[in-house]
Amino acid sequence: MHNAETMAKRILVINGPNLNMLGIREPQTYGTQTLADIEAMCKAEGKRLGLTVECRQTNREGEICEWIQAAYGKAHGIVLNPAGYSHTSVAIRDAISAVAIPTIEVHLSNIHAREEFRHFSYVSAVAIGVICGLGAAGYRLALEALAERLGA
Repeated sequence: MHNAETMAKRILVINGPNLNMLGIREPQTYGTQTLADIEAMCKAEGKRLGLTVECRQTNREGEICEWIQAAYGKAHGIVLNPAGYSHTSVAIRDAISAVAIPTIEVHLSNIHAREEFRHFSYVSAVAIGVICGLGAAGYRLALEALAERLGA
């Protein structure tokens, strides 16, 4: 018999560039929580929902693509905050499209209420949903949505 850990649906939470600076970077826009705070909340929320959550952060676009590709056949869902790469990365968009893993795009701030160049995201077209402007709660909501979709 499998234990609960091996039976849990696996979710990969990926945070993109500059999110390692949360708590320091523009707290009026991004809040005072650190990335470690958000990752701890994601893991606790995952446990509550019966999900196994793994969190990663990088400032490198190619590394995000490699993590998405490596998740093929291993992860059941992805929560992705591509940060600045949302508006520039066809490569990340194509990686998500290639693996066909249900992905929810999350942004701490409301990208539509900010500078014009932030209003468009390449990732949105291949995500099953987008959550923006709700701060760290967006990650919790994304995990809840994935758990419901996956029947976790």
